[in-house]
Amino acid sequence: MKIGKDYIGVGVGAFIINDNNELLLQKRAVPAEKDHWCIPGGRLEMFETLEHAVIRETKEETDLDIKVIKLMGICDHIIQDENAHWVAMSYLCKIEKGNPKIMEPDKASDMKWFDLNNLPDKLTITTKKALADYKKGLEEK
Repeated sequence: MKIGKDYIGVGVGAFIINDNNELLLQKRAVPAEKDHWCIPGGRLEMFETLEHAVIRETKEETDLDIKVIKLMGICDHIIQDENAHWVAMSYLCKIEKGNPKIMEPDKASDMKWFDLNNLPDKLTITTKKALADYKKGLEEK
């Protein structure tokens, strides 16, 4: 049985903004949503907290040490055409140490900082939801 295919998966994502108001994104090299840009993240492991999962997954994918600031939102990540179903939490995070680099080239074909006002067209569902949650948080201040 495969997570996210045969049963619902639980995922996490790190919404990381630098001092230049740029968002860190990586280009997916695997389904679901292959060739779309996404925030770093991955799946929750058994007996792991959500915040630990986002810290671990970000380190594994980008070699960054991050600090979780707050939960931004929850996304129903359902792609029926790809037989994928996840529930994903996005967290606003900041870099504590390191420079981003691709650590899992089989999963991410590219990684870049993008100005929040000039993001690529092909964003994953979870990244679009995280972006909307981030903008909503700015409006509430």
